[in-house]
Amino acid sequence: MELQALLAAQFVLPSIPQVIALLLSELECTEPDLKRISQLISTDLALTTRLLQVSNSERFNLSGQIHSVSESLAILGLSDVRAMAEAAASAASFKAVPGIHLQRFWTYSLNVAKLARSLAGEVRQNQQAAFTCGLIHAIGELAIHIGMPKEVALLDTEIHHLDLARADAERAAFGFCYAQVGAGLARKWYFPESMTDALEHQYAPFEDDVYEPLAGIIHLATWRGRALAAELSDRAMAVTFPGAVGEVLGIDIDMVLQQDSFNWFSSTAGDAAL
Repeated sequence: MELQALLAAQFVLPSIPQVIALLLSELECTEPDLKRISQLISTDLALTTRLLQVSNSERFNLSGQIHSVSESLAILGLSDVRAMAEAAASAASFKAVPGIHLQRFWTYSLNVAKLARSLAGEVRQNQQAAFTCGLIHAIGELAIHIGMPKEVALLDTEIHHLDLARADAERAAFGFCYAQVGAGLARKWYFPESMTDALEHQYAPFEDDVYEPLAGIIHLATWRGRALAAELSDRAMAVTFPGAVGEVLGIDIDMVLQQDSFNWFSSTAGDAAL
């Protein structure tokens, strides 16, 4: 399948059932807690993506300006949020994605988001944008698995979708990778240019005269998440650390590893407050 055909395809990103249930419960309260609602949505990449898609649409004349869930909630009504949550709940039967263990994927994505936010703070970049990009950085992987299951199934037998070399493998097999798919979708949805550029160049930041610090931050955060998923030893992490990217940002391997103040494998719904 060609990239443009994949970008034009219709598909539903799966949401976390627990998050949807908790969100709908909160919305039923007499006085819903907006902070709690923001926290819940910020743990779910599908809801976050949909929220940014609507808030960056022509409806609000803010295309390309909304970076985060909290910014989106400042302009959307709770009726919009409820409609999104109900739609996600009704699509629960479609939550399976061939080739991807969704619970692990969701946990990995959330942890990359939290690490990206921490690293952005270290180098004085937009932490909300970094969190959002970290959370949705691999939506292109979901799109590939949903939109072209037969083609990607063979590649999955050769290399795991969270492998450090996955982007190169996809480019060799398909002519594009998850980063280009994610960026294409973000551009289609009028996400901020800095976020779209970060998604597109996340696998190879600062190449070909590209300089988008957010891309470098996402690159380092995904390196950490994928290295952990692969259970790399300290020596292997030292060998694979993208030092050239870190040098541009002024971030070394110790700084990345020191951000691990959370448990990578036991994230719970609502613990990602922005």
